[in-house]
Amino acid sequence: QSRALRDVQAAGLLPGVSASGSAQRSQSGGNDASNSFRVGLDASWEPDVFGGKRSALNASEADTLAAESSLADVQVSMAAEVALAYIQLRGQQTQLMIARNNLASQQETLQITDWRAQAGLITSLEVEQARAASEQTGAQIPALEANIAKTRHALAVLTGQPPAALEMLLAPSQPVPEAAQDLALSIPAQTLRQRPDVRAAEHRISAALARVSAADAARYPSFSISGSVGLNALTLGALGNGASVASALLGSVSVPLFDGGAARAQVRAQEAALEQARVAYQSVVLTALQDVEDALVALAGDRARLLHLQSAAIAAGNADLLAQNRYSSGMVDFQTVLQTQRTLLTAQDSVASSSADVGADHVRLYKALGGGWNSEGSGAASIPNVATYTAPTKNITRTSTL
Repeated sequence: QSRALRDVQAAGLLPGVSASGSAQRSQSGGNDASNSFRVGLDASWEPDVFGGKRSALNASEADTLAAESSLADVQVSMAAEVALAYIQLRGQQTQLMIARNNLASQQETLQITDWRAQAGLITSLEVEQARAASEQTGAQIPALEANIAKTRHALAVLTGQPPAALEMLLAPSQPVPEAAQDLALSIPAQTLRQRPDVRAAEHRISAALARVSAADAARYPSFSISGSVGLNALTLGALGNGASVASALLGSVSVPLFDGGAARAQVRAQEAALEQARVAYQSVVLTALQDVEDALVALAGDRARLLHLQSAAIAAGNADLLAQNRYSSGMVDFQTVLQTQRTLLTAQDSVASSSADVGADHVRLYKALGGGWNSEGSGAASIPNVATYTAPTKNITRTSTL
């Protein structure tokens, strides 16, 4: 739509040519009826003396670039949503694997407890406690399986497919994707210029500035040149031979003398729109800076948290192994085994969840920096530096580019 509207504005810079034809039969009183035939060409052109039409074209071109950037913003958001859903899926699959492994371990403990109870070494209390712990872990598995299926459905829909389309592809469990650990956590502010929403806001400023120029040009005289050439004949066959030629050429100028201040008011309205675009741009930049800072802080915090959780999971695994061995030898009571198993399950589940959080933080940082999208053509686009615009209610000037 933006491209088509841009073409409409571009066509206004060119002359307009039209063809016409007419046939007339008339009779007055008792006189014989007469025929008249005419064909002709009409042309008109309004020279863009004060640049109003060119400014309108520039505004349409800027709107087109803003629309392209808005499309890219949607594409970046969609890519991020797919990545986040995929990371969530792999994290859920890891949690499911942990739950199944812990369930197998608890079932082995339940078997050992049952044997010891049959031998009269312990009471049935320990057996029921082991069975309760095993069933509680088993109850987590159906919920995790349901969540995995829902996430697969969400991924399929995000990629424009029916919910069950990716079931076979994503059914095998895979580890959570990990980004490189040497990622630089100091991002120059200039990098934000590649964000599509920032570029769209910049292009809207260019469009608003061009509309100010167009509104200002409307206050000045307008010129037009028109002409026509045609053939007149009494019969249709005479149009090709013997027809009379009629031609005309007209030049005109229109000067606005009094409009009640409408033209000046229109300029002020466009200047206000430019100020709105400038403030909106500042808001977009500040939001972009916040997104990047939030993503960096979250990434650094989740990285540190993951390291501690990994160490805790290793220690919990060692403690569980020692507790199992000592319980088999009768050196510790069953409460120690239950506590170590719960701690291990919690620690491993936290590691899986934190690993997914770190992956999601990378995706959010990638999105905050406008990753995955490049402007068309090579090199950076020429974008006005909004910080150097003068007050729009007084002087509107195009400034140097960054």
